[in-house]
Amino acid sequence: MALTDPLGDMLTRIRNGQRAKKDTVLSPASKLRAHVLEVLQREGYIRGFSEDTTGQHPLLRIELKYFEGQPAIKHVARVSKPGRRVYSGSKELPVIRNGLGITIVSTPRGVLSDAEARAANVGGEVLAEVF
Repeated sequence: MALTDPLGDMLTRIRNGQRAKKDTVLSPASKLRAHVLEVLQREGYIRGFSEDTTGQHPLLRIELKYFEGQPAIKHVARVSKPGRRVYSGSKELPVIRNGLGITIVSTPRGVLSDAEARAANVGGEVLAEVF
């Protein structure tokens, strides 16, 4: 069965893994997922990720991060979905929790956080919000 929203599936795996206090979670590999994980790692929401090619299909092994027993990610939600795409210009990018959270944006310059997109003065598809 094919997934209709692969990125949403990965974010749900991260959310469920943190609720279950897992150290790592596995997700099928893709370029978009890897780029989103790079943003999460740069911003300090996950410890890291690596590609696992031991099986038939490549997987991403995501190392979750906790602070004093609490998950580093309090909330993660998909904004632009397959049924309703959400686009935003560089000036209109949403601010999450007065700047304490991030918005992940797919731009012509790659997948960036909202602060990086504002600095580069580029807009794009708003993929997810994290805090």
